[in-house]
Amino acid sequence: MRDPAAPAPFAAGPDEAPVVVGSVRGSFPRSVLAERHPALIRKVRDAFPYGPEQRHALDALLESCAEGVVEPLAESAADRGRWDAWGGPEHYGRSWFDLPFLWSESYFYRKLLEAVGYFEPGPWQGIDPFRPFKLAELDTPEADEELAALDDLALRPAGEQEAALLHGSLWGNRADLGFRLDGTRGGTAAGSPLVADDSDVLRSLFDGGTLALVTDNAGRELVPDLLLVDHLLRHGRIGRAVLHVKPYPYYVSDATAADVLDALRRLTAAKGAAGEAGNRLWAALSEGRLTVRTHPFACGPLPYAGLPDDLRREFAAADVTLLKGDLNYRRLIGDRLHPATTPFADATAHFPGAVAALRTLKSDVVVGLAPAVESALDAAEGHGWRTGGTHALIQARRG
Repeated sequence: MRDPAAPAPFAAGPDEAPVVVGSVRGSFPRSVLAERHPALIRKVRDAFPYGPEQRHALDALLESCAEGVVEPLAESAADRGRWDAWGGPEHYGRSWFDLPFLWSESYFYRKLLEAVGYFEPGPWQGIDPFRPFKLAELDTPEADEELAALDDLALRPAGEQEAALLHGSLWGNRADLGFRLDGTRGGTAAGSPLVADDSDVLRSLFDGGTLALVTDNAGRELVPDLLLVDHLLRHGRIGRAVLHVKPYPYYVSDATAADVLDALRRLTAAKGAAGEAGNRLWAALSEGRLTVRTHPFACGPLPYAGLPDDLRREFAAADVTLLKGDLNYRRLIGDRLHPATTPFADATAHFPGAVAALRTLKSDVVVGLAPAVESALDAAEGHGWRTGGTHALIQARRG
C-alpha cells in the first residue's frame, strides 16, 4: 500500500531556480548548519539529565554535523522507509553541507530526536527535547502584556480587531506590535517592515467557509494564531478551522498538538478578553468547529509541490489555506532562489486552492516583491533584510 506521506509525482523543470544549499561559505544556510545546529545540540544536552547512551549519541551527532556525513536512521526506525522514499539513499554518505538545505535541515531534527530516544521504547520516549524552551515563552511578563492588550482591542470595531489580530499572528512573539492600530504597518512604502501586503485579498477569502491554518511556532507565537482563529469563528468570518501541527517536535519551536493544549491552557487561565477567547476556543474544539490535524509530511524535507494525495485533497477542499512562518514559506515556493520579483501566484501555482502566507523573513527565499521595493531594500540594507527577521510579508492568491 502506498505510504500516505509519500509525495505526489513531481518533476522539476529545467528552468527552475537554483535549490538552496549549505555549501556556500558565508551564506545563511551554512551558518545554520555550521553554527546553529551544533549550538542546539549542546543546549538540548544541557536541558535534560540524559543518560550515557543519549549523551553519546548527541556527541556523535555533533561530530557528524561538523565533519562527518549524513547517515541513515537505524534499521529499527519505524519511519526509515519513509525517509528513504524522501530521498535518503541519494543523500546518505554525503556532507550535510552539500545537500539541499531544506532536506539537510529537516533530517538534522529527525536525527536529533533519534539521538535522545524520542521514538524508541524507554524513559525518554515521547519527551519533547524542546519543551522547556517552549513553556518558558508562555510564562513571561511580555506574554502577560500581550494578553492584557486584548481588553482594549475588544473595544474596537470588529474589522479593526481582525486587522490587528492578523498582524499579531504575522509577527508572532512580537505580537504586541500587532495590537497597535496606529497605521504604521500597512503598505510597502520605504521604511515599512512589510515588503508585500496582500492583507485585503486574504481577508476577502474569509467568507464563512473552512480555513486550513498550517502553524509555525509554539508558545507566544501560537497564541496569536489561536486568537485570530477565535475572532474569525466568533464573527462568522469562517465556519470551521483546521489547525495543522507537527506530529512530533521539529525545528525547535514548531507547534505540536501538545503545544496547542499548552497555549489553550495559558489562554483559559488568563483574565479578561484573553480568558474569554480561550474558553471559546476550548468549546470550538469540543464541538468540532476547530480541529487539530497532523500528518507525517508536515515533518518532511520536501516542498509542497510534492504534497501527498490526501493532503492535496484536504487543502483543495478548504476555502483558503494559510501557511505561517518561514519554513512553510520555503516549502511553499520550493526553497529555491527565485528572483524576488517572481509573482507569488506563479511560484504557488502548484498549490491546490486559495493559499496565503504570513511570514517574517528569516531566510534568503522570497518572491512577490515589487521591483522598486526590492531595490530600495537592497540599497538600504544590503542582503540583511532577507534574514534578519525585521521584515515580513502577507501574500495571498485566490484559488
